[in-house]
Amino acid sequence: MIFLKSIYHLNCFIKKLIFLLCYGKKSFQIGRKLQFRKGFSLVIEKPGKVIIGNDCFFNNYCSVAAKNKILIGNGTIFGENVKIYDHNHKFNRFDIPIKNQGFSTGSVEIGNHCWIGSNVTILKGAKIGDNCVIGAGCVVNQDVPSGTILKPSSTIWEKIKIIPK
Repeated sequence: MIFLKSIYHLNCFIKKLIFLLCYGKKSFQIGRKLQFRKGFSLVIEKPGKVIIGNDCFFNNYCSVAAKNKILIGNGTIFGENVKIYDHNHKFNRFDIPIKNQGFSTGSVEIGNHCWIGSNVTILKGAKIGDNCVIGAGCVVNQDVPSGTILKPSSTIWEKIKIIPK
């Protein structure tokens, strides 16, 4: 197990260097202890920007695609196959193919100490507050208040109940 973890850490270190070289520190800013597993994908198109806080973790096959701005707070963890997009195709004209209509953009903000479950998709304009749990399979395209549990396949939100030590 130690050998596998060493490989993950080495791969992550190399990929972070490549991302920084490709995108530069203006477009890609990362805090300390950013870790991600295999299949992590990052695409930043000008003038896009991705800022990831300290001590964040992305599990296998997560992707982040920015044309505007994606901000991720400290201590946030992501399950497998999470997708984050700050843009969407325009599709309001029938006389032009969708792929030629351009994009609409909006920033994405994810707070501190959130847990984003597996197979979650976060879309442009979403703002997730601090200490939220986003259940596996959710699609998030609007604001989620701090301290909220968002359950999949519903719009039911619950406030997180803090359990005293």
